[in-house]
Amino acid sequence: MDDSTRTELEAAAFRRLRDHLLGRPDVQNIDLMNLAGFCRNCLGRWYFEAAEERGIPLDREAARTLVYGMPYAEWKALHQSAASPEKQAEFAAAFARNVGDSSGN
Repeated sequence: MDDSTRTELEAAAFRRLRDHLLGRPDVQNIDLMNLAGFCRNCLGRWYFEAAEERGIPLDREAARTLVYGMPYAEWKALHQSAASPEKQAEFAAAFARNVGDSSGN
């Protein structure tokens, strides 16, 4: 498989993951992070970082909007529920393990 085909397939797989998550707003970011070590915010950050590495102008909020299908604040108000103290503690550990700092994402 050549690099162009591989890139095309990887992009298609990313779009399918993004679209799947768009269709599942009931799945909370905290649960994604706690179970899989990444969440929608991570995807937005990775999108932003990929653009930055390539010199493509894209700010963090625009990258998040591409992942969420709407501004993050709007998605959060519509779909994010309060997390229990146990889930928050598990998230802090998962975030530190997978992202490396506690600044949030």
